Amino acid sequence: MNIEEILRTTHTIALVGASEKSDRPSYRVMAYLLQQGYEVIPVSPKLAGQELLGQRVYATLADIPQRIDMVDVFRNAEAALGVAHEAITVGAKTLWLQIGVINEQAARVAKEAGLNVVMDKCPAIEIPRLGLGK
Repeated sequence: MNIEEILRTTHTIALVGASEKSDRPSYRVMAYLLQQGYEVIPVSPKLAGQELLGQRVYATLADIPQRIDMVDVFRNAEAALGVAHEAITVGAKTLWLQIGVINEQAARVAKEAGLNVVMDKCPAIEIPRLGLGK
């Protein structure tokens, strides 16, 4: 599945590495994705139980009580493999590794488990580039 198809068929995004700091890319991308009509669920052990941009924050992917289409990863490359395993466990359809998050092993594990994988890209850049924005 290509990036355009992934973005068109995705409804629920778990954003791993969410930050409450408005100058952080994860905060800005979450705000953008919400504006685009996606349901975005922030994941941050530090902020779990709080609200971020009006959305309840969860500590882990496993804590999210609903189906997740995409796991958008704002963590360092070393953490990506663990997140890939979590994404597989919860039945996500896509593992999206943000710009600068490059982990070939995480990508391979996710692909072998049947997930779509996008690496070193940002949906907030790809949406307008593909003419999908609202």
